Amino acid sequence: MSASPDLDAFDRAILAILQKNNTTPQRVIGEAVNLSAPAVQRRIKRLQETGVIRANVALVGHPITIFVEVEVESERAELIDAAKRGFAEVPEVQQCYYVTGEADFILVVTVATMADYETLTRRLFFANNNVKRFRTFVAMDRVKVGLEVPVG
Repeated sequence: MSASPDLDAFDRAILAILQKNNTTPQRVIGEAVNLSAPAVQRRIKRLQETGVIRANVALVGHPITIFVEVEVESERAELIDAAKRGFAEVPEVQQCYYVTGEADFILVVTVATMADYETLTRRLFFANNNVKRFRTFVAMDRVKVGLEVPVG
């Protein structure tokens, strides 16, 4: 959340509902939080305008989730920026973090098959002269996956 306005109990309740299902009708939200549908609509609009609600998305996934540690050869600013742009442009890269520690980046990648991942590694890592090494971790089970942010 950005430097947002103070969230009252109604805002937090609305956000909790929307984070579970952002297609919940405003009438249903209103009934759950004891507000009218127009009051819910005004609050949602304010939360969007102030950046508390940044996007409304549909979650679609591939069956294979892979975590990748990437270590680069050079940490010169322009090469790090180029790596950030390169990773951000790849649809299979769901999340990209520039991190401290032994790795320089942690990627969360989703693919339909391991053959798709192999093709991706050739394009993303082997063809990149600044990638020193990468290490792959394939998720065996999704124990917990969520995008909800605690609001209260």
